[in-house]
Amino acid sequence: MARALRGPFDYRLPEELRDGAVGVGSMLVVPFGRREVLGVVVGLAESSEVAAEKLLAPLRALELGVPAEMVALAEWIAAEYCSTLARALGLVLPPGATRRLSGRKRRAVKRTEHLAVGARSPQTPQATAEQQAVLDVLQAALARRTAHERLLHGVTGSGKTEVYLRAAETALEQGRGAIVLVPEIALTPQIVGRFIERFGETVAVMHSKLRPGERYAEWRRLREGDARICVGPRSAVFAPIEQLGLIVVDEEHDASYKHEGDPRSGAVLLLGSATPRAESARRVARLTLRERVDGRPLPAVDVLDMRGDSSEIAQHGLHPATAQALSEVRATREKAIVLLNRRGWSNFLSCRSCGHVWGCPHCDVALVLHRAGGFVACHHCGHRERAPQRCDACASTSVARHGGGTERLQHELAAVLDEDGAFPVFRLDADVLSGAGAAAQAPAASARGDVGALLRRFEAARCGALIGTQMVAKGHDFPDVTLGVVLDADATLRFPDFRAEERTFALIAQLAGRVGRGAKGRVLVQTLAPDARAIALAARHDSDGFLAGELQRREALSYPPFSHLIRVVCSAERSDRARDAASAVRDRFAAHMRESMAGGAAGATVLGPASLFRLRGREREVLVIKAAERRSAVQAVGEAVQAVSAGREHPGVNFSVDVDPQ
Repeated sequence: MARALRGPFDYRLPEELRDGAVGVGSMLVVPFGRREVLGVVVGLAESSEVAAEKLLAPLRALELGVPAEMVALAEWIAAEYCSTLARALGLVLPPGATRRLSGRKRRAVKRTEHLAVGARSPQTPQATAEQQAVLDVLQAALARRTAHERLLHGVTGSGKTEVYLRAAETALEQGRGAIVLVPEIALTPQIVGRFIERFGETVAVMHSKLRPGERYAEWRRLREGDARICVGPRSAVFAPIEQLGLIVVDEEHDASYKHEGDPRSGAVLLLGSATPRAESARRVARLTLRERVDGRPLPAVDVLDMRGDSSEIAQHGLHPATAQALSEVRATREKAIVLLNRRGWSNFLSCRSCGHVWGCPHCDVALVLHRAGGFVACHHCGHRERAPQRCDACASTSVARHGGGTERLQHELAAVLDEDGAFPVFRLDADVLSGAGAAAQAPAASARGDVGALLRRFEAARCGALIGTQMVAKGHDFPDVTLGVVLDADATLRFPDFRAEERTFALIAQLAGRVGRGAKGRVLVQTLAPDARAIALAARHDSDGFLAGELQRREALSYPPFSHLIRVVCSAERSDRARDAASAVRDRFAAHMRESMAGGAAGATVLGPASLFRLRGREREVLVIKAAERRSAVQAVGEAVQAVSAGREHPGVNFSVDVDPQ
């Protein structure tokens, strides 16, 4: 497909493809210029504005198309997100569709086995009174077969997954299907395993880590109705399930979803989280689960002030209370989870002699040291180079390392806690997920990139510690974890983002939720800002109080959910060209909105252009549009960007539009 084309384009339907053989959603191989490309039928018409002698005919039809309602969804996406229909259709096509132009059938592939991780019951547990009250509402909504939205706000350990399972069971009993979205499939093996254990072959799992043949096989099972439940990350929302009854968005606060979308096909949309976003809390009616299913209390949280005399801070950047707590966990043969939301060994390197800092040649950021691999890397563009032994500028061998990440923390804690080999220290971060950090793991953790295997080893260990980035706080359920630690908890507060407090609160609350599920637990939060609202309320497990204050703050500043944001980034090799293009978009958008306001439309505020750091060798300028009315603003931005990009005044400039940036 020509993804940049706006289309659609008219073709003549030959006699052999008539009589119902081709309809909306059919996939055809069509001539396009000198190429053969994949086309999707978006409509059938009796006539065309193109002269009959100029209309070309498709070359052939492929075996399976996409449901007509998915074509309608793609049209909605294109309009809602300033995209093209070709790009939007690319989201709903079968995996590897563009490789199937030859029409050759794929060979059967063996399905990937998904092993369960974490606490599970050999039989279906009895619903608690709170769970049953929630299910009564959801089952009534499913019975009405109309679009319906609910936010399931439940504390960690309150049994949200069991609610999802029973709601999906109701949908199946009605002859309908379900889509269950999870933030990252590799990090949430427990929920995947629970659905497969409950529903067996009825479940298809789709995610980017599958081989193309495996993804297509799962897509086909859903398309043909052999599977009726799809579990996966955000792309699974495009699963070709007919008679869709339920969409679940687990951990709906997670930014990886970007946008949860609207219910379609009369489905029930269930958003679940212990720390819901302010937008969801205001927009969607809430159902609550306030107690853990086993009746255990949430763990006590102690906030540790790191502003004192540095001599009081233990080695490895640990507060004395943290070091003592980890020693006690080791002595009693229990388990701990330690969160440090920064990977690598050192944040950056500098020369002690001349002050040179090793930076990325393509981005305006410092390179991070990964000692196990012997390289420094850019966490934005992926650039790598060998770790320096001497200064490039002055040839000095005095190279200093600054700060620390999860790789260093694992090494140093293992040296202290696992000196006798009886207290393993595991690490979970993006390096481990990609396989790049497997060498730094214990010998038993040699399976490169297999996060499920790593989590199962942590589960099977008699005792130990799991350290990592925010990945360690994502939905894991290990009953024998009695200690949770958050290091540098205020780091996210220092980001220039209006969602910084929300993300800080969620990070602490989610990590706390992994602790004390099978025994008494405690959580330690190290911070330089112990009085920060997000940290203090997270320590009290006061989600309602945080949401109330956050909504009040955002309303005063006119941030979402009280407005809509659109982000436009213009990038070029030269900064002046990027700024000129951004200014042109701003001026065209402003002119369009002035005309709209004359007709009674709501106005908008434009912030920028402002410079962003250089990324992948390109200078960037950003505009942020804050609008009270979404649809007119999106349309105006789309028209402004299209007009500026179509002209010849801004050669070499790339334009990116992000509606509802996260």
